[in-house]
Amino acid sequence: MSERQERNKGQELMPAAFIGHGSPLNTLERNRYTAAWRVLGETVPRPRAVLVISAHWYINATAVTAMARPRTIHDFFAKVPKLDDIQYPAPGLPELAEQVAEVVKPRWVGQDYDAWGLDHGTWSVLAHMFPAADVPVVQLSINATKPWDYHLELGARLAPLRRQGVLIVGSGNIVHNLRKVRPSMGEAGYDWARRFDDGARTVMLDDPTEVAALAAHPDFAAAAPTPDHFIPLLYLAGLAGDASRTADVLVDGYAAGSLSMTAYTLDAACPPAPAGGGGAAALPDHLDPEDINV
Repeated sequence: MSERQERNKGQELMPAAFIGHGSPLNTLERNRYTAAWRVLGETVPRPRAVLVISAHWYINATAVTAMARPRTIHDFFAKVPKLDDIQYPAPGLPELAEQVAEVVKPRWVGQDYDAWGLDHGTWSVLAHMFPAADVPVVQLSINATKPWDYHLELGARLAPLRRQGVLIVGSGNIVHNLRKVRPSMGEAGYDWARRFDDGARTVMLDDPTEVAALAAHPDFAAAAPTPDHFIPLLYLAGLAGDASRTADVLVDGYAAGSLSMTAYTLDAACPPAPAGGGGAAALPDHLDPEDINV
């Protein structure tokens, strides 16, 4: 056993999660989804740091933010006044960036000192989980050039960080098809969206290591026409596989027909999601969903 393993032996195992984040306008709302995120933040042990795999840092490399003060990124293609003013001034943790690079060897992870920061896939969720922005946050990019097995394995390799006080959070949406968004559907989901979301639930609750088989699901092409929002789930599945455990549903539902808001936890003893509270934030009527980079 290495010195680091010996030092971390017996430390509390930090939970992990996947959050279906939906519209960034959820940052500003109190609804049943954001209430569940708040309960999660209040339930988990106080983290040393949060490591987030966000759908919105989808690049051709594997990188980790290594700056002491990550900026709040308003990664929208159109001006959204209520969101453009939001700041989430959580500190970074360069030491954690180095640890990520160490635990995933022989996989290579680059250190990002100034290019990125905290995108809305991260701050829209953490604004509810840790509203004081007093927990350090580091982001891990999604390498768009890699197959699903790479992400599943990388998730498993991150497992030792859970005994070092790191809360690992994937942020995306299991069903995410912006071209099929229909705001008039409210909290309803298309039949194909529900079928795929149900298929993902079966895998996550029975055997998360089989998550890659969802690529063959007959509704996958409609549910995930681009993989960026689905891939963060693979990191939670990898962690679950490493722990030989299954995930639990934190909260579930749909927004605008083609967005699944389902969230999962691993080793988090959360109370049931609050009843009522309303659906997920609606998308702005005057903007194309792609313009706010949902």
